[in-house]
Amino acid sequence: MSAPQKKPVRVWTDGCFDMMHWGHANALRQSKALGDYLVVGVHSDAEILKNKGPPVMTEKERYEAVRACKWVDEVVEDAPYVTQLDVMDKYNCEICVHGDDISTTPDGRDTYELVKAAGRFRTVPRTVGVSTTQLVGRMLLLTKDHHEKYDNDQSALSVMTQPNLIEMTEGSKPKQSPYTGVGQYLPTSRRIVQFSSKHEPASTDKIVYIDGTFDLFHVGHVAILREAKKLGDYLIVGVLPDDVVNQKKGFGWPVMNLHERVLSVLSCRYADEVIIGAPWSLTEQFIKDQRVDVVARGSINDPAYKVTDDEFSDAFAVPKKLGILKDIKSPHSITTSDIVQRIIANRAQFVARNTKKEAKEIQDIHKDKT
Repeated sequence: MSAPQKKPVRVWTDGCFDMMHWGHANALRQSKALGDYLVVGVHSDAEILKNKGPPVMTEKERYEAVRACKWVDEVVEDAPYVTQLDVMDKYNCEICVHGDDISTTPDGRDTYELVKAAGRFRTVPRTVGVSTTQLVGRMLLLTKDHHEKYDNDQSALSVMTQPNLIEMTEGSKPKQSPYTGVGQYLPTSRRIVQFSSKHEPASTDKIVYIDGTFDLFHVGHVAILREAKKLGDYLIVGVLPDDVVNQKKGFGWPVMNLHERVLSVLSCRYADEVIIGAPWSLTEQFIKDQRVDVVARGSINDPAYKVTDDEFSDAFAVPKKLGILKDIKSPHSITTSDIVQRIIANRAQFVARNTKKEAKEIQDIHKDKT
């Protein structure tokens, strides 16, 4: 007699997922590991505005970004900000998972109080080194004037690494929120392995290669990777190194460093493998070593790039000569510069939001130590 089949464990997690980054992806990865099927509730623009302040990305952009994460099985749009048991039950989710950081409504109510009381709440460690608030903090250091003034000034790039601090004194020690400071992500081999695909290309697979910056990984990037994947069976994504991106775009770029951008791409369900620090120009040896059958080329439509059409074409001269170059276009016109401009255009609102969150988190740090 065969043993009875174990019922799959369905897991619920929810959030804003504004400017979907690798920290969000890591939380979703950890959540999926606690069960078999992951349902992700994403809050609407109206809910976020009411409870946190203005989101950077629209709800449709956020829904699509979460759906592209390879650990997500289902997305529930317009999920309530305070997690409801009846919504979890509707999607047959046994447990709710969230990071071990604090999440409250404007009046201080725990957004998970109902599921905690029902014994259906689990936590996973919060990913250190990145948050949407922190990314907004980085972009608040960028202005159009800065780009024009320091276009080719490499030394000015150091401004981007300065902490965005709100200090509180306890004796002689300054305090900084670990969640909102503009910090440096330190890459580890373990994190790369956790995000990496477990399969290699089969000998019969048609291998497609595409490269790019993939800064502030967004729905435009997701769409172009989806289009590239349609050209074959296995997609290799080259992520350009920081110095090349800075050379091609100028002061302040990229907003996210190479390793952060790599993790963002690795979390996308369409990417099978990533080349860390890919070359700007493709050679015959590179194409042979990677067994590339098709090179997909998107257009550079981000106005921040200082690359001429000739310089861009030269980078793909070899695959064009070999007859394996395929031009594709993202169905989304959004660029990384567009996202930065959204922040700058609403600077006062985002400064206020970041300041409020930093003050609250520092207050929580004091509370935990007493």
